[in-house]
Amino acid sequence: MCTSVAALLAIVLITPAIARERKLYPVDEGKNDTSFSVFRERLLKAVRARDKKYLLSTIDPQIKWSFGGDDGIREFRRHWKLDGGDSKLWGELIDVLSLGGTFSTSGDQKEFWAPYTFSTFPDDLDAFEYAAIVGKNVRARARPSGDAPVVATLSYDLVKAGFSENSGAGTPGWAKVTAPSGKQGYVTRKFVRSPVDYRACFRNMKGKWLMTVFIAGD
Repeated sequence: MCTSVAALLAIVLITPAIARERKLYPVDEGKNDTSFSVFRERLLKAVRARDKKYLLSTIDPQIKWSFGGDDGIREFRRHWKLDGGDSKLWGELIDVLSLGGTFSTSGDQKEFWAPYTFSTFPDDLDAFEYAAIVGKNVRARARPSGDAPVVATLSYDLVKAGFSENSGAGTPGWAKVTAPSGKQGYVTRKFVRSPVDYRACFRNMKGKWLMTVFIAGD
């Protein structure tokens, strides 16, 4: 191997993965399965209407919703305050159901994992350090403010990210990101999705789709 080629290879090997521009484009295999596509459309409609009765009919009685062993629909219902009027579950479900996903199999049962930012996230990146930009031409700003100068424009990029919610009525959440170029800036939180944000698994059980997992973290 010549010296120049060896040097180039060395640079590639030691360069952090995120420094080599990488994208995570949207993937949605769900639209390729008619039964799931119809189910998801109906569920999304119900979630937007906050139809608790229909939502509960689509949840597996043994749903996994935490890493603490508190599984099951009864605790899920209590945790998410579904008997009150201020449950945050509705917004989380809308995000998860709107961001595509991929199919897999567990034994002889077909599963759909959503969103794609979880099911297709690269294995070689730290899920707690990196995140995906879920949009095209998303502006990263010098400060966590809509009036701050734009330092980078991102489209489905994989970035280093840190999350924090700003205090103050009406103030949106922001994520501090490091773009592939190395520039740092702030992006509105809704455009940044961590692979360990909430995700869901839907399983076809005897011809009926049920949500068997809805969880965040690792």
